[in-house]
Amino acid sequence: MSVSKGSELPPPFLRLAGDPVRWRLLRELAQSDRRVRELVEAVGEPQNLVSYHLGKLRGAGLVGTRRSSFDGRDTYYRLDLERCAEALADAGAALHPGLRADPRPMPAAPRRVLFLCTGNSGRSPMAEALLRHRVGPRVEVSSAGSQPKPLNPNAVQVMAGYGITLRHEPAHLDSVSHKRFHLVITLCDRVREVCPPFPRMIHWSVADPGDLEAFQRTAVELDTRIRFLQPTLADLKD
Repeated sequence: MSVSKGSELPPPFLRLAGDPVRWRLLRELAQSDRRVRELVEAVGEPQNLVSYHLGKLRGAGLVGTRRSSFDGRDTYYRLDLERCAEALADAGAALHPGLRADPRPMPAAPRRVLFLCTGNSGRSPMAEALLRHRVGPRVEVSSAGSQPKPLNPNAVQVMAGYGITLRHEPAHLDSVSHKRFHLVITLCDRVREVCPPFPRMIHWSVADPGDLEAFQRTAVELDTRIRFLQPTLADLKD
């Protein structure tokens, strides 16, 4: 069977990611949500060129944006990992239907992960619980906040929908700043600005949820991000 002329072109994801600047932008956003000036510095290209390529990636649905809750003049860019996964699967299937990447197994030694947000009352304890629920004893996960406050009842209710009984005592960031972690993940823009440096940190710009519906959306976002985090944890070195 001959290949049709239409299928001779690479799939859209490969055509987009094949540009060196766009590939570097995707790689940066795969690690952490970034502001434009951070991306400009990371890829070493002029801002107008970076903005042009970000527009292409946004137009394809691979990259999204959210206004910073710390400074409304700033915008964070984030990679849509679900869309990238779909696009990559389509690209693999276009070459051969059996092309699928096998996930790496988690190492025997537990990975130590810390989630941070401002209050340690919603986003970070939910992320902690979801990661523990997915990975089990292969991860030692904890959470803390820069201004701890009591656990939000909406977080408890939403986690119950995942089969998780959320019991959490909010902790201050200072209580964990001296500990060693394989990975530290900041979940809100405010805590990112005050967080002391850790050897390996990434940022997820997750909006502060308000009502129960917002907490449900936050849980979906966190669970999606955590599902894609697992292969990263398997690759981390001690």
